[in-house]
Amino acid sequence: MNKLPNQDLSVMKCPRTLEDVDLFSPGAQEHWYDAYPILHAESPVVRLPGEGLFPGSDAYILTKYADIARVVKDWERYPPTLSLFVEQAADVDENDPGALVNAMQISIRTLRPNPEMWRAHRQELTDPWVGPGAVRHTEMITKLVDDLIDKWIDRGEVEFIHEFARPLPQMVMANVLGFPLEDLEQQAKWGNAQVKSFVYGRGHNNKLTQEEMEEQFAILAGFNEYVLDKVKERRKNPKEDMITFLTDVTYSPLDRKLTDMEIVGVVYAMVIGGLETTQYALEEQAQLLCENPDTWDALKADRSKLRHFTEEGMRLRSPTQGLSTRLTSQDEDFQGVTVPKGSLLHLRWAAGNVDPEEWGECPMEIDLNRKGVARHLTFSQGPRVCPGAGISRLEQMIAWQRLFERLDKIEYGDGNTFLHQPGIMLGTFNLHLKFQKAV
Repeated sequence: MNKLPNQDLSVMKCPRTLEDVDLFSPGAQEHWYDAYPILHAESPVVRLPGEGLFPGSDAYILTKYADIARVVKDWERYPPTLSLFVEQAADVDENDPGALVNAMQISIRTLRPNPEMWRAHRQELTDPWVGPGAVRHTEMITKLVDDLIDKWIDRGEVEFIHEFARPLPQMVMANVLGFPLEDLEQQAKWGNAQVKSFVYGRGHNNKLTQEEMEEQFAILAGFNEYVLDKVKERRKNPKEDMITFLTDVTYSPLDRKLTDMEIVGVVYAMVIGGLETTQYALEEQAQLLCENPDTWDALKADRSKLRHFTEEGMRLRSPTQGLSTRLTSQDEDFQGVTVPKGSLLHLRWAAGNVDPEEWGECPMEIDLNRKGVARHLTFSQGPRVCPGAGISRLEQMIAWQRLFERLDKIEYGDGNTFLHQPGIMLGTFNLHLKFQKAV
């Protein structure tokens, strides 16, 4: 099936020249990968006048791999914007419903305000569950994958997003945290509220209107209450889950146990980071296999290449295309462009992941033999690398191991428009697939 109707349905025309490129207008999602080669060749650093965090300051889009890697690895020279928001929130009353400060921001100011504590936070609080320690969940994830496949394996067709790619990470995270699966529908609503700015926010900094923010925080008040109830339950009746662990662990930088609201903040971060990346990665990997049947055949014949495939898939189709997350602490030079101190940097990870200077002559093609592919920027790099990278990689690997075991072939089904949702995440609204069940 031809995968081009989204180009025709887009409200924005495909860019042909630098003047046509706009990464943030409505419909831009359909043309991001047409724009990146133009930016690499003609304008690898793009100035956005007046769009910085401070009055009179600018924002700059970085699209080259080397520039982005340099920034994310140096916290001191390129401080995270979240640090500023946390400082501003220091005097905010967390019980004030009008404060519009989420639980994660509240917990960051005590649990991980600097690089050293960020590292400790990851090693002591999250790594045992969603980092290297995620391997403990292998059996649980495998069962969930098979349970989802069982629901449609005899039909010959599936709407892959809503029947597999989306519910899988939702159920995995619920099990990790200790949330009952019967609450999954409500948990999904809270998850949608948490990522609202990344889907419906406007511009490079994903801005919501005041009304949209108030609506978002009203919904998330229920999430805070839900998690607080679970924390109280676990303090009385411990179980084998992450929330119980967080109620009992002594956090070494503070030499104390976590408060209830700090636990809510950690859980908030787990939910916001543990759902979207995996969903979009699986969805786009399925599309890559439909578009590259030879790759399906190669993986079917040699399952040892699955790890390479999932990494290459995340490189080629980055779930989060970019974020405005860093500031310059001094005047900088990127690609011959002077970027003044105090400028906001939009790190375009997806563009860096297809930069020909880093990935060679064919960066837009899938290559199961590409060297060092795991150095992609999808999970960032350096001290602020995504803490949930481990569990996301594990989910993707198990998902495709079981899919290749139980399916002989997949292809695009009927009814696909391939239109992407708004925002900064690379995700289509639906994905209809046809398949042949393995004998």
